[in-house]
Amino acid sequence: MARLIPAGREDREDATAFTGRVARWDSAGPIRLRADGELVRMWATTPFDTLVTRAVRGTVQPSDVTVHAGNLLAALAVARDDEVDPGPAIDAAWRSQLPPPQGWVTVDAVPATVLAGLAEEGATGARDRPGPSGAASTALLDTEVLTVSGAGMRVVINLRMVFALSGMGFAPALPGEEVRVSATDAWVRIDARYGAVVRRRHALLPLLV
Repeated sequence: MARLIPAGREDREDATAFTGRVARWDSAGPIRLRADGELVRMWATTPFDTLVTRAVRGTVQPSDVTVHAGNLLAALAVARDDEVDPGPAIDAAWRSQLPPPQGWVTVDAVPATVLAGLAEEGATGARDRPGPSGAASTALLDTEVLTVSGAGMRVVINLRMVFALSGMGFAPALPGEEVRVSATDAWVRIDARYGAVVRRRHALLPLLV
């Protein structure tokens, strides 16, 4: 049986906020909990084909387990015990590759207000030109809205990452608030105050068999 033990009240509140945002998209969606020293790194998928992540102080057993967002949210928000029972493991439901922990290069810093403005413009576009299902179209989500350069790298950010960042509430649009854009050869990451959004820079090519 899995067990999550946040180190303190703030860590529990941080984990609850992250899980609540994920569960709002899909209560049956997977959240992966991975031990990393004195931290538990939480990973989740989003409707925008991105990963979102946040680290809280604490421990988790087993050291790498995937659970339903809704179960974890109920346990964090309702149960008062120090140990949290996140529900049954659903490890087979996690199908996304995680990015490497090392090899990241900081490319540039961007004002959070810029990302907030891009998210607002994108939401307006989604309302004015909805896709077949009524949600944002694939073409809109793939729109490249920001390019940053630095450290010998050029990184393009599309609306998928901007919407994920906004939907998770990671980057408050405050004066002076910045987000950091980092990259490897294969991945791009936006780090903000309350978490990060990660996506592959290039689609994986299908294997020919």
